Amino acid sequence: MQPTELKNLNIAIVGAGYAGAAAAKALSLLGAGVTVYEQATAVREVGAGIGLRPSTMDRFRRWGIFDAIANVSSPSDYFEILTATDDPIMKETWPGIDDFAEETKTHLIHRGDFIDALLGVLPEGMVHLGHKLESVEDRGDRSVLTFANAETVEADLVIGADGIKSVVRHELFSDKGPVFSGEHAYRAVISVDDAHGMVVDDNLRMYIGRGTKVYLLPLRHRGQVSFDITALCPDGTWAPQITKDDIVATVEGFDERIVNIARGLDLDTVSIRAVYDIDPVERWHSDSVVLVGDAAHSMLHHQGQGANSAILDAGALADALQEADSVKEALASYQATRKPVTDELQRISRQGWTEDEVDDVFPGQKPAAQQPATK
Repeated sequence: MQPTELKNLNIAIVGAGYAGAAAAKALSLLGAGVTVYEQATAVREVGAGIGLRPSTMDRFRRWGIFDAIANVSSPSDYFEILTATDDPIMKETWPGIDDFAEETKTHLIHRGDFIDALLGVLPEGMVHLGHKLESVEDRGDRSVLTFANAETVEADLVIGADGIKSVVRHELFSDKGPVFSGEHAYRAVISVDDAHGMVVDDNLRMYIGRGTKVYLLPLRHRGQVSFDITALCPDGTWAPQITKDDIVATVEGFDERIVNIARGLDLDTVSIRAVYDIDPVERWHSDSVVLVGDAAHSMLHHQGQGANSAILDAGALADALQEADSVKEALASYQATRKPVTDELQRISRQGWTEDEVDDVFPGQKPAAQQPATK
């Protein structure tokens, strides 16, 4: 699209998480008129640490915000996979480090710092809080959003960045809900001093036991470490009630230092949730509405690609709008570029456990997300 066409484009983004904030930054750089509508009255991220891959950091460099992210993260050279008792299985350099004009490492960052940094590079007044979406009406070349506060908004392009429980997706593209993976995730951020000497550098380590995986993701720029446990469990309650003893039991047989970290957790600071994703969505767009991030392809965290995929979606959408002759053509091009990639990531992410491990917890049947993903 021509620069004048882009500057006349009125874009409404639903959701101010990673996908929405990244899309807002990318599209505002094109000169488009962008407004973000977020249902919460304050944007905050709970949970723990994530890794931003080289391709994601390269996007930030192109958007001129690399330093804003780098200043609140730690560069990492490699990741390591070990047995539950600390015996090495594999050690690999992060892929993509040398794919760009200058060396670009994976950066480890706290989720809260990440969303704060993304929102901090948006123009003041772009994000409107307290706007819970109730409905979206697709009128072909324009769409209308209606919010719970009775406000209505008309836009040339609506971007659904409203997460795994996306209203935009449900209203226009798929009535299928989230799918339980058969897993729980217990996540906490602790002091490096409470990690019993297990954090010695800025590299991710994953420890694999039967039916349980433990991730230690250093946040040494904060003097902390993200301690994550993922364990098979049949309880699909969205926010299950778990005791400290339950958490410690999941790491039974692991390196004693890991067990001691679990014993030392303050349960009030632990994020406890059942893990869900969605089945691949056949179509992400109409002529004036499109999905990005978890709204389009929420995936399990085994590949560490959820946030990265959201950022790459935003970049691909901005590229498509620049290169296409119309919004309609751009949205089709964006889906053609990104959907095959995220379909495959969703599929691979559902292969996190052996059949024997799953059978131990779900005798005779598998939770839906452990089945092969449907294209």
